[in-house]
Amino acid sequence: MTPKLYRIKDFQKDTEIQGFFLVREKHRRTTRTDRPYLQLVLQDGTGSIEAKVWENVPAFEKSFQEGDSVAVRARVSEFNERLQIEVIDIGVASTEKHAAYGFDPMDLLPSTPEDVDVMWSELQQMMHTMESEPLRKLVTTLYEANAEVIRTHPASMVLHHAVFGGFLEHIHSMAVLGKHLAAHYHLDADLLLTGILLHDIGKVRELRPVSHPGYTDAGQLIGHIVQGYEMVMETIDAQPDFPPDLRLKIGHMILAHQGRYEWQSPKRPKFPEALLLHYLDELDARMNMMREIMDKDPESGSWTNRFNYYRLPILKGDLDLDAADSD
Repeated sequence: MTPKLYRIKDFQKDTEIQGFFLVREKHRRTTRTDRPYLQLVLQDGTGSIEAKVWENVPAFEKSFQEGDSVAVRARVSEFNERLQIEVIDIGVASTEKHAAYGFDPMDLLPSTPEDVDVMWSELQQMMHTMESEPLRKLVTTLYEANAEVIRTHPASMVLHHAVFGGFLEHIHSMAVLGKHLAAHYHLDADLLLTGILLHDIGKVRELRPVSHPGYTDAGQLIGHIVQGYEMVMETIDAQPDFPPDLRLKIGHMILAHQGRYEWQSPKRPKFPEALLLHYLDELDARMNMMREIMDKDPESGSWTNRFNYYRLPILKGDLDLDAADSD
């Protein structure tokens, strides 16, 4: 008889669970009494959860690595009003050994709810209808060279669109918004779209695939802004007669898209398309983050708990106005 497998979204306090998960983070820690333990972040397609390994630490520490798929048996507990699990047993999972028990590595990858093929097709259409031949050639060259990564990569490690296809979802959403806002503000639509398509292109080198989450060494040491700038400049320099003014503007948009020096942005936006790019990037990321908080919050009422990025209770349901009136 196949044992029941639990998904993170279905965890309940004071129950014992077993299931398959992806190890997003693995850290060796020690308590105040110098007792070693492992601190993990595990994920599946429904969410992520912190896990602790208190027993048999030397053996378990060697039995799996960050990025591995693992089979886990654990107890669900609560700490600071958030669920966590205390691992009883853990080991590497494989299709050869565990497929008969319901293991599918794709089940461990949270994915964009949008249709990847549709988003990719719509972006391709936007690129092919650009009036500027140099910009059209630039973006199509980079997107064709990195197509598979762009279609599957996350947009970030944790904060926003941190899912399979998240990079594409983020770029597509910005492009749809940008088309309307460029017309509304009478801006250069091709320049804005180029900035949207290329501002995060360095993340294809900064981040590892969502199946093995983490930063590359170059991502840790250099980061996506500089890596993206280098990728775009190399592509431009291989394109004869590329307009020098567009080269400067695109370079600036990539370097300024974070918007603030304290957010590791080398420059701040200095012309309208660059400014709008920054706000589109910020808007789409923040809206995705709030939606994720609402969707994954474990509270039963209309408000989330305050243990989230915004450090605020977020309204996720209907207001109880009748109760308020009765007060």
